[in-house]
Amino acid sequence: MTARIGVVGVGWWATFNHIPTINECPEAEIVAICDLDPARLDIVGEEFGITPRYTDVGEMLAAEALDGVMISTPHVAHTAPALAALEAGAHVLIEKPMATTADDGRTIAAAATAAGREVLVPTGLNFEDYTAKARAWVAEGRIGEIRHMICQMGSPLHDLFAGEPMLETADHLFRPPASTWADPAKAGGYAWGQMSHSLAWMIHVSGLTVREVYCASGLSPSKVDFYDAATARADNGATIALSGAATVPKHRGMHTDVRIYGTEGMILFDNQAARVQLWRLDGADEDLVLDRPEYDGALPVRIFAKLCAGEPVTNASNADCGAEVTATIAALYQSAASCQPEIVA
Repeated sequence: MTARIGVVGVGWWATFNHIPTINECPEAEIVAICDLDPARLDIVGEEFGITPRYTDVGEMLAAEALDGVMISTPHVAHTAPALAALEAGAHVLIEKPMATTADDGRTIAAAATAAGREVLVPTGLNFEDYTAKARAWVAEGRIGEIRHMICQMGSPLHDLFAGEPMLETADHLFRPPASTWADPAKAGGYAWGQMSHSLAWMIHVSGLTVREVYCASGLSPSKVDFYDAATARADNGATIALSGAATVPKHRGMHTDVRIYGTEGMILFDNQAARVQLWRLDGADEDLVLDRPEYDGALPVRIFAKLCAGEPVTNASNADCGAEVTATIAALYQSAASCQPEIVA
């Protein structure tokens, strides 16, 4: 079957990544778009040849019989359209972060379970083959019991989180708005905008969740976090070091470095070094060379197209993972504000 997909929020990332990706997928097609801005709807509709255009999510869901809905609204506006789409029986792709409060994250996850539908959060690193291998190493006990993790990420986005135009988007149809990325009152900042990627990888691969976090942040000119440094503890008692930085030089690109230490060995993941490695105390090591070390934003969208078309896929960043990431980052911000350790809700 060809899946019918609707898009809610047709700004920068939807028009640069989501819609073009679906248009290249034989399994799915964009049949409707929804946005609060009628002028933007007309621009996008004309650009991509999409006629059904809505300013109300409920009207779109009632009229279009959608198999899937992709939500790329501002961070703080993910929850209501996600719940409506799930209730209407659609699978849902929700841009990261899945939500911006622990309660909203848990509510979306519960709604997905109740509806028997999938929520996919497009943290692209989770969907790579090497990630599945690393997760299997943990599940098979190859590193023993996890006792410590390091989860570090850096991005060349100093302009974005400072509230300035993002340099590399100058020729895009739209540019990412400061109101989404650089406003502290609207979940702007590096942890919401980027550490959602690295935390999703760590949680998915390790199978652990964060239960307590103590964070210090350094702020950008727009007063959102440029830098985050945190110590944390997992649900099994393992210690965790979390780090994020927005001021990587543009010509060097994003890097994610996760290390998982267990009683019998460790796993190292470094996308810039193009490596995933298993180091064991008994010397039975394994090395993977990454075919694609750079980030592929289209990969989870292609997976979503197959999911909506009824094909068997592995959802490596599902609603449960998204809820844990959301709750962790919410506690991280609470801790930065309180200067105290905070329990993850």
